[in-house]
Amino acid sequence: MDVDVFPIEQTRTLLHIIDGSLTFAGHYVHEDVHPIHTHSFVEIAVVIGGEGAQRSLAGRTPLEVGDVLVLRPGVWHGYEDCRGLDLYNCGFSTELLRRELAWTRQDPQLGHLLWTGPYAEQRRGILTGHLAKPAYDECVEHLERLHDLRGVEVATHRGDLIGRLTLFLSCLARALAPAGAPGSEIHPAVLEGMRIMEERPAYHWTLPSLAAELHLAPGYLVRLFKSATGLPPMAYLSRHRVELAANRLLHTDQPINRIGESVGWPDQNYFARRFKSHYGLSASTYRARFTRRMGLPKAAEG
Repeated sequence: MDVDVFPIEQTRTLLHIIDGSLTFAGHYVHEDVHPIHTHSFVEIAVVIGGEGAQRSLAGRTPLEVGDVLVLRPGVWHGYEDCRGLDLYNCGFSTELLRRELAWTRQDPQLGHLLWTGPYAEQRRGILTGHLAKPAYDECVEHLERLHDLRGVEVATHRGDLIGRLTLFLSCLARALAPAGAPGSEIHPAVLEGMRIMEERPAYHWTLPSLAAELHLAPGYLVRLFKSATGLPPMAYLSRHRVELAANRLLHTDQPINRIGESVGWPDQNYFARRFKSHYGLSASTYRARFTRRMGLPKAAEG
C-alpha cells in the first residue's frame, strides 16, 4: 500500500497541520519503531491491519485490527514492535474543534469522545477503544470518503470536509460510548462553566467563585460536572490549563514561568508539579524534546 502524504509538517518530534488544512485522513504503515512524538492537532488512529504496540505515558498498549486511539493535542506517544501496522489516521485542527465543532461538547457521546473522555479516569489525553465489525466498516467508509477529499480547496469544500468528518466522529462516538452513559444533553450550567473557565484560564478560579458565577450551590455544581464529564469543575480546569500550557510551550518562546502565570498557575513549583503529573515530563524537558528543528521532510506520519 502506498504511503499517503499528509498536510502536516514535522519539526523534529512535533507534528502540526500546514497549508490551511482543516482535516485529513490517510494511511500510514509502520514497521519496527516510530519514535515518540506529539501533535498540535486532534489525532484519531484506527488500526486496519498488522500489529504493534503504542508507547505513551500510560505504558505499552498492544494494538490489533479494530483498535482506536483518540489523542488530544499535546499528548506524546510512539509505536514499537510494528509488523505492517496499518493505521488509518485522521487529524483536525483545534480551531475546528473549538469553532465549527464546539457544539459537540453538548452531545453526551461526542462530548465524551472529544472533550471529556480522554481526560477522565486519569487517561491524560488518550482515549482508547475497539470497534466491532459493523461500526468498524462504517468508520472506515467515512474515512475513505474524507480521504477522497484530499487536495480540494477549503474555500469551496469546507462543508464537505466538516460534514464527512462529523459523520466519522458520530459513528465513532456511538461505538465508544461507555456503558450507562447519560442519554440527555449536558446541563447548561456545565457548558457555561466550561466556557468561562476556558476563556479566563489565568483567573484565580475556585469552586465557590465558579458556583457563584453560575448561581448554583457548589455541591450541586460538582455533581453536575461529574455526571457530565467524569470530573469535578476544578479538575476539568486543570486539564484545560495543562493542555494550554503545552500548546504555548510548543508554539511560543515565552519563558516557562510566564506560561505558568498565563494559564492560572503563578506558583512555579505548583505549575511544575501539575505539568509533570500530566505529561510525565517537566515543562523544560517537554519543550526541548518536542520543538527543536531538525530539517525533516514536510510529509510525515501521524
